[in-house]
Order: sequence, then C-alpha cells, then structure tokens
Amino acid sequence: MNIPNVKSFFDDATNTISYVVIDEGTSSCAVIDSVLDFDYSSGIVSYEQADEVINYIKSNNLNVVWLLETHVHADHLSAAPYIQEHVGGKIAISAEIQKVQDIFGKVFNAGTEFQRDGSQFDLLLKDGDTYEIGELNGKAILTPGHTPACMAHIIGDAVFVGDTLFMPDGGTARADFPGGDARTLYQSIQKILTLPDETRMFVCHDYGPNGRPFSWETTVGEQKKNNIHIGGGVTEDQFVDVRTTRDKTLGMPKLIIPSIQVNMRAGNMPPAEDNGDIYFKVPVKGLRKENDDN
Repeated sequence: MNIPNVKSFFDDATNTISYVVIDEGTSSCAVIDSVLDFDYSSGIVSYEQADEVINYIKSNNLNVVWLLETHVHADHLSAAPYIQEHVGGKIAISAEIQKVQDIFGKVFNAGTEFQRDGSQFDLLLKDGDTYEIGELNGKAILTPGHTPACMAHIIGDAVFVGDTLFMPDGGTARADFPGGDARTLYQSIQKILTLPDETRMFVCHDYGPNGRPFSWETTVGEQKKNNIHIGGGVTEDQFVDVRTTRDKTLGMPKLIIPSIQVNMRAGNMPPAEDNGDIYFKVPVKGLRKENDDN
C-alpha cells in the first residue's frame, strides 16, 4: 500500500482543516475541503486561505488531479473553483448532491435556472467508486446522516471523514439540517469504523474542546475506543438519543446562509442580479430540519 503524504491547512476563522494529499512518487495530489475567505458582515470575499494552498502546490511542483468535497459544507465557502483556475484539478462530490440541491434549491427558491442534477461538478462519485492520485488508490464511501451527500475518502492508509466524525473528544457531526438523520449517521459511522484500527483518520473541523490545542489526526482504533458519542460500544438507540438531544441546543453556523448557496453550486456564487451584483437569500422560516416542509 502506498502511503500518502498529508499536508494540512487550518483556517482559524471557521475551524476548518483543508488537506493536500500527495503521492510522493509522482507528485500528484488532491485537495480536500478547501476554504474561501468570506466576511459576512461586509460581504467581502478574499483568498488568503486558498492562496496558501496554491502557493504550497506551486512551490512543491505538485500536479493537482482532484478537488474533493466531502459534502456541501454549512460553515465555510468552498474555494474549489478558485484553486482549479490557478492549478487545475477536477471538482468531485457525491452523486447524492442531487438530493441536497433539490432540498436547498427549494429552501432558497433558486428557480428553474438552478440545475439540480450535479452538473456544476466535474465528477459525481457513487458509493464504492475508486479513483487515482498518481499511484495512490482512492475510494469514496457514502456516509450520509450529517447531510445526504456526505462522503469519506479512503486514500492509502488514511481516511478523510469530512464532518461525520470529529476528534474523539469532539464526538460526531450534528444531524438536524434538512436531509440529516441521526440514525443514518450512526450507521455511516459504523461503516468507517470497520476500517483497520491503525487507519489514520483526518477530520474536517476541530474546536479544541476544554482548551486543548487544535488537532485533526487520529486513528480508527482511537475513535472506536474513546469517541465521546460512539466509542466503547454505544448502541444505535443510545447514539440517536444523545445526538438529537444535543442538536436541539446548537445554534446555526454563522456562515450557513452563504455557504450552502455557494457550495451547492460547486463553489460558485449565485448568478448576478440584473444590476450586476450578487446577493444571498435568507429564508426567514429558518433552516432546521423541522422547518423543512419541502
């Protein structure tokens, strides 16, 4: 098995970790869960985080093959199109994106011009699909529950789980967004935990619980043993009770409104209005699952 070199990039504003996954033998790489800087209060887009990734790729003479999105993020905007413009690569996401586009196309009243077939992405991955990063073998595993289109990516001896799992002391993803489901999330997590215990696991977010330093790499074995939501043999019913109870206490991510409208379009902004400016819509009824009547 080829072992990937993993370079991480932590975004302080959104507590997101982006990854460049490298095949050392061929200098091919994939970028996972990139971040576009967006100041909500001013509406200003900037590119510091994405430029850091681009500069790393260029300075190491890497060839970008894939720009992988583990799901439609609700807490940051994707920089995939911007990175693609500068260093190439194909943007890929789960084929279940069509469900997410259908849900949020209605939530945001995106109109008939918004295609709900995933065509904004270069590749739609199905459960079990494989791909290559140079001589590295990648495999996409469908892990719904947080969203219908979540995917984990197994690359060499590592798995990139998106938001499905946090570090062991952080637990698991919420399941109260439209299309989310705690029971489905538990079942998806069990799929990930069937990987060998020594499998390196990289998460998409870390919030430093109890003041510990930020971290984002663990192992499957460590999660099985110590994860505060699913470790030590927690049953499905126990998990569902804990997860749904906690979700009722959580506020919405501060960037959820712009993030979903951009990320369901593969990182592209909504179309400009007739005055040439771009706007985000705010559904006044809210975004929790119980408010979704579509």
